[in-house]
Amino acid sequence: MSVALSVAAPAEIDPRRHFRNVLGHLPTGVAVVTAHGPDGPVGMAVNSITSVSLDPPLISVCVARTSSTWPRIRSAGRFCISILADHHEQTSRRFAGPDRDRFTGVPLREQTGGPVLEDAVAWLDCDVYAEFGAGDHTIVVARVLDLGSVDDGRALVFFRGSYGRFAPHDQV
Repeated sequence: MSVALSVAAPAEIDPRRHFRNVLGHLPTGVAVVTAHGPDGPVGMAVNSITSVSLDPPLISVCVARTSSTWPRIRSAGRFCISILADHHEQTSRRFAGPDRDRFTGVPLREQTGGPVLEDAVAWLDCDVYAEFGAGDHTIVVARVLDLGSVDDGRALVFFRGSYGRFAPHDQV
């Protein structure tokens, strides 16, 4: 038995206002992606990181096609992700802002893929695995080669256009 479905044309969605506003109701973590560039460290803030596969361990990161930082990270072939702690709001703003010396005064330690923020709640050292164009962004799939975390950190989150923190119910 077959069922005929009537599919209406999609309504026009305002990407800057309505779409972004609605998706802003989904809290996201905030991270910094870094790599060793030819002229020193390079990095940018991201908030769209997702686990893709456990075997092999893969994650995805979405970056704007207009990013001037991503091509420099991609050319390194490896990168490191620092999951930001709740006190990293200014660090996130620095790495999201105009390209300048984003690393000045930021406590770092070296990892193979790039520098890690010393007091991040977690980190992942990755190799670029694949890239896929998706609208105005590129979906980067990366293989996780090494990782670590702290047990007592609280994550920085972004929700409805503002920064905040996450704490499990039993820690509030």
